[in-house]
Amino acid sequence: MAESSGYKEYVAGMLAGVATVITGHPFDTVKVKLQKHNTETRGIHYKNGLHCTARILSTEGVKGLYRGATPSFVGMAFESSLLFGIYSQTKQLLQGGLQSHGPVPQVIIPSAAFGGSIISFVLCPSELVKDASARYRLFGSKLQKVTAIFRGGSTTLLREALGNAVFFSVYENVRYYMHLQLKAASSDHSNLIDMGIGIVSGGLGGVAFWSAVLPLDVAKTIIQTDPDKNSTRNPFQILNSIYRRAGLKGCYAGLGPTIARAFPANAAAIVTWELAIKLLGIRHN
Repeated sequence: MAESSGYKEYVAGMLAGVATVITGHPFDTVKVKLQKHNTETRGIHYKNGLHCTARILSTEGVKGLYRGATPSFVGMAFESSLLFGIYSQTKQLLQGGLQSHGPVPQVIIPSAAFGGSIISFVLCPSELVKDASARYRLFGSKLQKVTAIFRGGSTTLLREALGNAVFFSVYENVRYYMHLQLKAASSDHSNLIDMGIGIVSGGLGGVAFWSAVLPLDVAKTIIQTDPDKNSTRNPFQILNSIYRRAGLKGCYAGLGPTIARAFPANAAAIVTWELAIKLLGIRHN
């Protein structure tokens, strides 16, 4: 990011968040159902992502795939605004007068991890509210309301810090090298080419994010949906228990719909973000 324009980076991030929910929420609904039901001791309820999707459509219709979308729109818009805004401005601050012809890991990784850590405080309660059983716990007891809303918070923070460090590292590197190759191959560097680069770099970044942190997300879902408030909240103990019971496949429950969602949702986010910063007059290296 060559120039910072304060609030404009946050506005661009907010628009990216809206695009993410529109594109990715149905996939996320399926992922959460798979993670909740397919890791329970009593056995598998859904054969795969397609089976789960078909069940939702047959019993609830299309609206079932967008169940909980309202808090997702609000949460994701705010979260994405913070993530992209904080990442951009922290990156600029760490770069200072540093001259570089390519992505700098010691700038990208801490900027992304810091942004991810901050947004975890928004994501934890918004993701908890999305689930119907979690919503019952959240509002069913006034005494537990404050602690319940941040149940799974440390696991969410770890997921977001690590995941976003991976996401932005892949995005920045793929974007940089694709620009080099396409500039060398064509003198007509059009908006269409920029969009294509955004789709590939954002999509691959999203796939890398979830490939790295999906087990933590499985643990977070179990922590937030377990009706026993005294159950362990240590994600590594939970994953160890799942691994002994269901193997590596159990730790990656929901992998199919998660990866299927990751590419289009993150491609939409990056294309929207890059278009927004261009329209808002922010120069992007």
